[in-house]
Amino acid sequence: MSSPTTRGEVLVEARRVVKAFPGIWEHLILDHVDFDVRAGEVHALLGENGAGKTVLANILSGFYTLSEGEIRVRGRPVKIKSPIDAIRYGIGMVHQEFTLVPSLTVAENIALSIRRRNIFSYPVKEVATRVRELSKRYGLRVDPDMLISHMSLGEQQRVEILKVLFWEPNVLILDEPTSVLTLEEANELFKILRRMADEGKGIVFITHRIEEIMRVADRVTVLRLGKKVGTLSVAEATREQLLCMMIGEFEPFRAERKPPRIGEPVLEIRDLYVYGDDGREAVRGVSFTTHAGEIFGIAGVAGNGQSELVEAITGLRKAVRGRIIILGQDATNKSPREVAEMGVRHIPEERRRVGVAEAMCVAENMMLRDYNVAPFSKRGVLDLRLIGEHSKALIERFKILAPDIWNTEVRILSGGNIQRLILARELWRAPKLVIAFHPTYGLDLKAVSHTHDLFMQLREKGSSILLVSEDLEEILTLSDRIGVMYDGRLVGVVESEKATTEVIGRMMAGM
Repeated sequence: MSSPTTRGEVLVEARRVVKAFPGIWEHLILDHVDFDVRAGEVHALLGENGAGKTVLANILSGFYTLSEGEIRVRGRPVKIKSPIDAIRYGIGMVHQEFTLVPSLTVAENIALSIRRRNIFSYPVKEVATRVRELSKRYGLRVDPDMLISHMSLGEQQRVEILKVLFWEPNVLILDEPTSVLTLEEANELFKILRRMADEGKGIVFITHRIEEIMRVADRVTVLRLGKKVGTLSVAEATREQLLCMMIGEFEPFRAERKPPRIGEPVLEIRDLYVYGDDGREAVRGVSFTTHAGEIFGIAGVAGNGQSELVEAITGLRKAVRGRIIILGQDATNKSPREVAEMGVRHIPEERRRVGVAEAMCVAENMMLRDYNVAPFSKRGVLDLRLIGEHSKALIERFKILAPDIWNTEVRILSGGNIQRLILARELWRAPKLVIAFHPTYGLDLKAVSHTHDLFMQLREKGSSILLVSEDLEEILTLSDRIGVMYDGRLVGVVESEKATTEVIGRMMAGM
């Protein structure tokens, strides 16, 4: 439970925090990070996906334990081993993924969280009264008697916030809280956060959206690849400065390569509109064309419509307007199988959820594209010997660490080895069109170099590659042309020789 605070007082502090997976110390998820949050402020954590923002938040809130370093609460060293410990020290976290039971009411859900701490307590009526008090106090507008299943995502998020506020924490951590909100709901949330800060709470606001930070935060700490880049006062920071801290300053290495032999149009996107999960337009009037023999890169900070664009092209999401043309054929709203049969190969953003069937073995996953075609299948009968030889050859070529192709389930492979498997399956023969989303995420430097070489070889063979990545260095290194997405729109296309970190960075920041 909370106790009185003094504005500006350091409520929670992380000192030289390290997080590593057991046995993998060469890759630190957090590398000696310092961070603090003070009473009366909104302190934003900014960084690209995989920067370590959520991991740091999970350590502060007791969901992870740190590997090295120290956590201090009001200047006193503490050991936070669980979320209950964190609540005891006045720290609560609202996660990006909701944990509500749809068939229960708001009050019943919050009472259930109390029961997890005390199996003899399920005080629904008392909780309902308390919810009304908190709703009025913070302007959260939640009916404690409403079923969760009848609520919008924005209303459900308010319930998640109330679940934490019920314990009167001094520090409230919110992980990407606007990802499921409409613009109006996001604006309302910002008002609520300011009200909480004005009351003396410390708010940790995790995001990768610079615009939100400029609107709601007092200070911002930037993480990149598990390291702290710096902490700034938002009043004194610029969007360009924050973007540069987030993605780094560099001039891309461009190896000598043959100029692209631009062939026929392969992928044509015409005035495309796509809705996101929240019902808003995530892709708004996007148009571009990729050709045989070129790599077309799409840059942008995560959350600006790239995911929805790729899902629409590959058949995983419906377009509401516009056209998707592949090799002269209308592919708008075709199924993923139909799109694949047109010669499209997809390296997905979410490799475990979309890229593989985790319960199946390595060989089965390797053949997901080709199991029903010759020479691997004849008259509906699989040639297991040939499938085994083919899988082993790809494992050798792509350096996949897998103990046994038939008895090893993919779920036990590391993320990097799963990514190698997907690359092998999708790219072993030159496809007409490759849609590659974060193709080198989780790979070591040697594997990254191998993947880049493979893309250049495919380019030489006439494949068209749509490369979507938040790694600006990768985009600048590989692409012949670069389009930049911001707020669902393609704000411009730049030829490779004119593309610099500054030019693309300004476009990514919406300038």
